[in-house]
Amino acid sequence: MLLAFALIVLVLPAGYAQAPNSHGDRETPHFRVDVWGDVAADFSTRVSSYFELRKELEKGVPALQVTNDPAEIWGAMRALAERIRKARPKAKQGDFFTPPIAATFRKALLLEMDANSWAAVMDDNPGKFAVRINGSYQGGKPFSTVPPTILAVLPKLPDDIQYRFLGRQLILFDARANVILDRIRHEIPLQEQRQSDY
Repeated sequence: MLLAFALIVLVLPAGYAQAPNSHGDRETPHFRVDVWGDVAADFSTRVSSYFELRKELEKGVPALQVTNDPAEIWGAMRALAERIRKARPKAKQGDFFTPPIAATFRKALLLEMDANSWAAVMDDNPGKFAVRINGSYQGGKPFSTVPPTILAVLPKLPDDIQYRFLGRQLILFDARANVILDRIRHEIPLQEQRQSDY
C-alpha cells in the first residue's frame, strides 16, 4: 500500500507529458496565427531564471526517488519547497504571467481551445480551489491533463515545471517542489465564447 502511494506521488504531477506530440499524421496543415512576438522570450527568460535558481537550491536536498516510504518523498519535496520560499519571499502573482504575458496566453488558448480539448482538460480537472503563490498544490487533488494541441502553442517549459488547469484558470507549477509559481486568474474562455477584450 505504501509503495503504491509513493508511486502515485511520484507519477501524478508528471503523469501527463508536457512535451507536445508531433502532428505529422494530419492530412491537412493546421496554420496558427503567431500571437507571441517578444512575449515568449520574456516568459522563457523568467522561467529559465527560476529554473537555474532551483538547480542551485537543490544542492544538498535529498533526490526524489522511488521508495516505499511516502514520508521520504514528501520530506524531500518540502525541503526543496522551503528553500524556494526562503529564496523568493516576495513571490507574487504576475512574476511569470505579467499582464502582457497573461494577455498573450489567453489569446493563444482562445485560438486553440475547443470543446474536445476542453473535455480532455476537464477529465481530471480538480476545479477551482484556494491558490497561494509560492504555496503548495493541495494534497489529494488530481492534476489536469494538458492536451498536446494546447502544449504545442505554449512556450516550452524546463523539466518538472508544468502548465496545469484549476477549473478554467491556468497555473505554472513546479512539480519537483510541489509549489505553485504563478497563475492566470481570469478564466480561459472556450473558442465559442470569444469576448471583445481579447
